[in-house]
Amino acid sequence: MADYHPTPLDRFIADADKALRVISGVASASRPNPGQHAADAALSEAERRHAAGLMRVNHVGEVCAQALYNAQARFARTPAIRTQFEHSSREEEDHLAWTAQRLDELGSHISVLNPLFYAGAYALGTVAAVLGDARSLGFVVETERQVEAHLQSHLDKLPPQDAKSRAIVDQMRIDEIEHGAAAQRLGAAAVPAPVQAAMSVMGKVMTSTAYYV
Repeated sequence: MADYHPTPLDRFIADADKALRVISGVASASRPNPGQHAADAALSEAERRHAAGLMRVNHVGEVCAQALYNAQARFARTPAIRTQFEHSSREEEDHLAWTAQRLDELGSHISVLNPLFYAGAYALGTVAAVLGDARSLGFVVETERQVEAHLQSHLDKLPPQDAKSRAIVDQMRIDEIEHGAAAQRLGAAAVPAPVQAAMSVMGKVMTSTAYYV
């Protein structure tokens, strides 16, 4: 049987299917939820809303991560780089599933702006990939650096007794550090300071919006 080579239409359909599943909150985890064995905590209504807001922000971050990695894998120049992006994307899908589950447990919802966030992140990932593998990897390194700091701040902000949310966020933080390190090992180029600043501003806009909607 001859090797199968997907056509551009096949890739478009696959990308569209993935986007629809991510946007709608349909994700499956390949690893157990880190918070599954943590004790349920008594949360006040204000604490529950606050935890849900933070986890919604984290879920949106994973929607963006799926878009970024899908675009970067789609336009990567070499098989090794594409494989790394696909591996990272699969672990990020675990995060997507975990945060969606936690939002449901908290009686809350995913962001209604997910389609907008996904589209914007896919465009950014495409631009990064078109600039070449080294630049694309550098974008990953800087993104993961900012995400790791953001997750650490959430560990400081979550209610201390919310062990389920905290376990999820901590494992996400560990994974993000490794994704950045893997990109660095593959030859990432440094991201210019003005681009880093722009990424930080965009991240703040996203997080402040997703917390509420």
